Amino acid sequence: MIKTICIYILFFFIYSFLGWCLEVICKLISEKRFINRGMLIGPICPIYGYGVLIMTLLLQDYLKEPITLFILIIVSCSILEYFTSYFLEKIYHTRWWDYTNRKFNINGRICLETMIPFGVLGILIMNYGNSLVFRFLNLFSNTTICIVSIILLITYMMDNIISCKIIYNIQRLSKEIQSKQIIRKDDTERITKLVRKRIEGSMKLLDKRLINAFPHLEMLKFKKRKKKPHN
Repeated sequence: MIKTICIYILFFFIYSFLGWCLEVICKLISEKRFINRGMLIGPICPIYGYGVLIMTLLLQDYLKEPITLFILIIVSCSILEYFTSYFLEKIYHTRWWDYTNRKFNINGRICLETMIPFGVLGILIMNYGNSLVFRFLNLFSNTTICIVSIILLITYMMDNIISCKIIYNIQRLSKEIQSKQIIRKDDTERITKLVRKRIEGSMKLLDKRLINAFPHLEMLKFKKRKKKPHN
């Protein structure tokens, strides 16, 4: 039981790393430079790891039904991407990616252009990738698998804490700019430009990394809470 849990933890990190590699390669092709993608400092994009875990744990029974599997992969990955975008926006008041300018999008959070590739990749992972990863992990002893998974899990938690602190700093800077500037209610583009300008002029490398990782990062307007009248 413990070994199985540790294997799935390593499963998560392997595919999170491969997802990060895919994102970096895509940006290398489009931007002609290396960009450390993702919200975290380390070389992982957790949404890929979570996506593969969901597929592996829930869709195993559909391996012999490729069309059904393809559709279910698209649906599950799209739901994951949509709600990841939604909750990140609610928590950090920031739009991390936006597909508004692409055809067949839903609220700019997901679009058909990304759904289809996810479906194809999912089919390849379910039919070929997973078996290769399982065979690779089975080369190691139970002790090694458990120790490595624990180390990676602790590192992942620390990375999340540090990255949340960086995001909080950017969020605080956005609030500061909005309080000092005369900005229209929905002028998120101007807010974003001012935040970028301040960060790019600073010496905080990790803040700059996050801005570079998400070139279309959009800082949203903060809503001021109305004070309740005293009785």
